[in-house]
Amino acid sequence: MPEDWQQGGFAIYIHWPFCQAKCPYCDFNSHVAREIDQSRWMRAYLAEIDRYAALTQGRVLTSVFFGGGTPSLMNPDVVHAVLDRIRLHWPQANDLEVTLEANPGSVEAGRFKGYADAGVNRISMGIQALNDEDLQRLGRIHSTQEAMAAFDVARNQFERVSFDLIYARQNQTLESWKVELKQALSMAIDHLSLYQLTIEDGTAFGDRYARGKLKGLPADDVSADMYHLTQDVCEDAGLLTYEVSNHARPGAESRHNRVYWRYGDYIGVGPGAHGRLTLNGSRYAKEAWSNPGKWLDSVDHGLAEKERSALTGEEQASEFLMMGLRLIEGVDPLRYAALAGHELPRAKINELCDLGMIETNSQNLRVTREGRMVLNAVLAELLAD
Repeated sequence: MPEDWQQGGFAIYIHWPFCQAKCPYCDFNSHVAREIDQSRWMRAYLAEIDRYAALTQGRVLTSVFFGGGTPSLMNPDVVHAVLDRIRLHWPQANDLEVTLEANPGSVEAGRFKGYADAGVNRISMGIQALNDEDLQRLGRIHSTQEAMAAFDVARNQFERVSFDLIYARQNQTLESWKVELKQALSMAIDHLSLYQLTIEDGTAFGDRYARGKLKGLPADDVSADMYHLTQDVCEDAGLLTYEVSNHARPGAESRHNRVYWRYGDYIGVGPGAHGRLTLNGSRYAKEAWSNPGKWLDSVDHGLAEKERSALTGEEQASEFLMMGLRLIEGVDPLRYAALAGHELPRAKINELCDLGMIETNSQNLRVTREGRMVLNAVLAELLAD
């Protein structure tokens, strides 16, 4: 009998923790360092890959994702060695997706050719805004012109290129976002990730906001209008919404992120990387040490995992629902019941259907566009004791 994770697939995430500068909105595990011993990092990645391979022999690999941080600061020979070692250990799907995140300020044509030669076949570029004033506000170190040039380099080297934009920025109007979004769509190849600016605790923006110094953020109703505009304009252009913040031409959806959202298994390699891995019939949540130096030292001693905990059926069901309802396709309520040992509450489902927040039948439960605007509230209702 197939294990539950096989309904989502199997992926590997490689975390590169270094950036040229720390963005004020970013709460990812990223660091600025003057010197990086890339040879040591390569050895550590390979050691962790070997360790995980011994646990997961024979699994067919769906995708590999180099995230960060800014993985486009990695030497191509490091990427090449990592992918060679992965290919040595696991059989790959015929349509294996290998994505590398890039920031425009670190894009070089020669380096991108090296990534392509190594086996990278998709680039995800963090452009974030298409005007210089907002790029400066967001702490980005590239200009609009540099972003366009970097995008052209990526487009000439790779068939699949996605890029990110942030909206609901300071002093941004609905009309200015519409103009910018249409410009982005004129550039887009097959995929866009469009995120509403969120103010996270522990970031420079979070501190500024707490002191009342972050001015000009759009009101909630304007942010909601921006969200609806984003869906309409993207879908009119043929980039369909397939997840809360992601839009793609049919067939160009991110296979790696779908492993997460469809609640497959994934290995996380690198500082602070998380994983979900099914071993001997139990699914484990894994987390690596987040400090880069501590992670490197821990790998040397075979102790890179900070935490490994077995997930109960109820915990797996909750994670499955929280991830799966981000997808427009929704989830299978029978899969939830198999994990949790009980069905979703029928009274809550009926109530949310009456409110227009979800749609459901015996084989599918999905959140409507209105429900996606308040997804956390919908989940809270469905998962309430």
